[in-house]
Amino acid sequence: MKTTLSVIKADIGSIGGHIKPSRALLETVEGYVRENGRDLISDVYVSYTGDDIAILMAHHRGPNDADVHKLAFEAFMKGTQVAKAQGLYGAGQDLLKDAFSGNVRGMGPMVAEIEFEERPNEPFLFFAADKTSPGAYNLPLYLAFADPMFCSGLILSPKLGKGFKFVIMDVNYTEADRIIELNAPEDLYDIAALLRDTERFSIEAIYNRATGEQAAVVSTSRLRNIAGKYVGKDDPVMIVRVQGDFPAAGEMLAPFAIGHYVAGFMRGSHNGPLMPVPHNTHVSYFDGPPIVTCHALCVHNGKFTEAADPFDHPFWRSVQDRIAEKALELRRQGFFGPAMLPYEELEYGGIVERMKDLEKRFQIRPHTE
Repeated sequence: MKTTLSVIKADIGSIGGHIKPSRALLETVEGYVRENGRDLISDVYVSYTGDDIAILMAHHRGPNDADVHKLAFEAFMKGTQVAKAQGLYGAGQDLLKDAFSGNVRGMGPMVAEIEFEERPNEPFLFFAADKTSPGAYNLPLYLAFADPMFCSGLILSPKLGKGFKFVIMDVNYTEADRIIELNAPEDLYDIAALLRDTERFSIEAIYNRATGEQAAVVSTSRLRNIAGKYVGKDDPVMIVRVQGDFPAAGEMLAPFAIGHYVAGFMRGSHNGPLMPVPHNTHVSYFDGPPIVTCHALCVHNGKFTEAADPFDHPFWRSVQDRIAEKALELRRQGFFGPAMLPYEELEYGGIVERMKDLEKRFQIRPHTE
């Protein structure tokens, strides 16, 4: 019997602005899933990253199961009631529709699901990010699955030596899922050419070419494309299977030490370095910085072990200090240049009206001899 891992994540209310969900909100969401999911799921793990709550579920019903998705959606709806009762900011913010229609994709929450036959030991990493977009994972995945400078297993392990297939999505195409499949190492330069544009192209999935086994899955929805306006950054989630036929956990974690610049930060309208942080970390400076948590677990017969916290380690404290300096340095530029996202990424916000007014005030000055 195959095991499915489903993670569904949403911002449904936060204390003091975009800081963190309340304890009552977390308890309500987890309690609802545990009470009402007894016949649907085999286990659940609930956490938060910044102001987003993530529900990680193990079950045997396959991806896109309507009942599993409905369970998570109803848990978020129940939590929204608590958020409203407490007067939390942004209650129900990511629930763009109030009637479930068979699948939470396209309804606001971020979704990532992967199905596989369990190995005798099945370790995996669950990543959750806040104040950024799905393209934030492009660089870490490229380095961990295609670059032997970060993944020595590509040259040391015959199980990894045939490389990996990257499924990349054009997230700006809204009529359907527009994807391309490219192989590393043959298509390495083509993969790089796409992944550099993190606002348009995002990795959706990665597969081991030797076995066909899926290694990773990323949520790729963009809230602005669903709502037709800016309603918040997308705050992506990712599941990565590790060890054996896949990169080791340490090889997947290593790229996050870079603190690469990603879109997000305040109002989702700036660039900032992605900071690895411990479980259940809230956001702070300038509604940020963009943060990512990692939850290392094993699943066996559909049951989770307790979660380990790879980023809660002395090594990452010096990394965090360096990333904080990177954030401060770029923030000194305020609104100017690369500190803020380009206009095409801001066109769903209030700057559109300001630009329309300014357009009317431009004049054509005739050439003079």
